[in-house]
Amino acid sequence: MEQFRGDYNKKKGMVIVEKITYSADDALKMLVEGNQKYVASRTASVDASEEILKTSAKGQTPYAIVITCSDSRVIPEAIFSAGIGGIFVIRVAGNVIDSHQLGSIEYASGHLGTRLIVVLGHDHCGAVGAALSSDPDGYVKSITDEIKKAIGSEKDELKACCLNVKNSCSVIENALKIKPGEDNNGLKVVGAVYHLDTGVAEFL
Repeated sequence: MEQFRGDYNKKKGMVIVEKITYSADDALKMLVEGNQKYVASRTASVDASEEILKTSAKGQTPYAIVITCSDSRVIPEAIFSAGIGGIFVIRVAGNVIDSHQLGSIEYASGHLGTRLIVVLGHDHCGAVGAALSSDPDGYVKSITDEIKKAIGSEKDELKACCLNVKNSCSVIENALKIKPGEDNNGLKVVGAVYHLDTGVAEFL
């Protein structure tokens, strides 16, 4: 994929835009390093000036797509120390996948050129907990039913969370015909679990 970096040139009085290209592996490395920075610093502050300049001038070219839970404690931009325009975030309770999420992934990969797709679950997930312990009514049932199919008879909360992430990865791979270990035009799907108590994003 292509990304752009803008630097203000005092002599010319304008922003000089430099094109940057990221593969799926490059993007994954950036996410891992960003999470290490986040855990070490315990801050979520980002200098947004450069990102505002380049995204307003050239539009968005995120290096990763992150499908994650709607939980307010899980903030991908902070977790991966990403600036404005860095990651394309899709949020839904329980990080389950349906046609809406797949359409968003198609848009980011097809129109924005993003190569890496990450399903980010987390421990102590309310949606996974509800699937383990109850049978909710209403629209939330469509979420918990999907999670129940993913986790089967598993009763351990963290293991169930991992199974749910892996299932969502499989749904994406099957729907978009992405085969693990093959080229797939540079596309890659990976799963990860965010640990609320440590801030660590563990890639599966």
